[in-house]
Amino acid sequence: AKLVEVFDRNGVTFVSVTQSFNTTTSMGRLTLNILLSFAQFEREVTAERIRDKVAASRKKGMWMGGVPPYGYRVENRKLVIDEDATAHVRWIFDRFLEIGSCTELAREVGTRGIRTPRGNRIDKKYIYRMLSNRAYIGEAVHKGESYPGEHDAIIDGATWDRVHAILQESPRKRAARTRAETPALLKGLLFGPDGAAFSPTHTRKGDRLYRYYVSQTVLKHGAGSCPVGRVPAGEIEGAVIDQLRAVFRQPEIVAGTWKAARAYAEDISEADARAALQQLDPLWEELFPAEQARIVSLLVERVDIGTNGLNFRLRMDGLGGLAREMLSGSIGAAA
Repeated sequence: AKLVEVFDRNGVTFVSVTQSFNTTTSMGRLTLNILLSFAQFEREVTAERIRDKVAASRKKGMWMGGVPPYGYRVENRKLVIDEDATAHVRWIFDRFLEIGSCTELAREVGTRGIRTPRGNRIDKKYIYRMLSNRAYIGEAVHKGESYPGEHDAIIDGATWDRVHAILQESPRKRAARTRAETPALLKGLLFGPDGAAFSPTHTRKGDRLYRYYVSQTVLKHGAGSCPVGRVPAGEIEGAVIDQLRAVFRQPEIVAGTWKAARAYAEDISEADARAALQQLDPLWEELFPAEQARIVSLLVERVDIGTNGLNFRLRMDGLGGLAREMLSGSIGAAA
């Protein structure tokens, strides 16, 4: 019908060889419109029958095509568990129960080298869709309704309920809890030999928590893409803290701190600045992790880690502000 309108505008006639009509006469146009109306009616009836057939099949739990969920493959038009990928699916669900963060989990998935069946990187959106896919508990979903599926479940109902109890929480609350459980002193300060930032991550084995910093280059391009791809958090943080403690005792640093502190209070003497820096050393272990992280971000501008060691740049203005806080007793009160 649309084409006939275009033909009319351009002075083109439409003549049927198998039917006795053409669009140059009123009777021919009437015949064409009647045939088109019946064709459209037949098309809509066919579409309705297909939709009803798909709905009925989904209610029976049948697989009706499309991209199979990660962990399954299609055989004889049925979903069959893929044993190799199933272990990854179960690990993703169990790991989410431990850390409660799709963002952190996506980083760990990337570190492990787990990818989609098409070889693409698994991001937090993909993980969220996995955690929300009821196919993993053996169900078929059609228009928001779930029905028992013909395929076997990968995840048990108890694990599914625990995962979704976490997902129903506010993402901000989950992110805040994750950060509180896994403090990272050098977050945003650590950079690799290629200039890429390092992000904090962690894993659990039993009751033990293992923290790491992983290069963004490794997260984006895989293992081996950076000469220093991953470092233990405790070791690198300990090295930086030891360097800071040594710096506090250097005369030139004390003098620089005193000059910077005078911008806040002119009555601070060099002896006061020295006493303040020396006071921080024995007090450090008593500080809360959040306070330790705040002080490190106040003092350290950047930490560059290489294959042969690390270098870090201090903030002299931060040292001055820290000395003023130490003299006023605000840090001791926080501890």
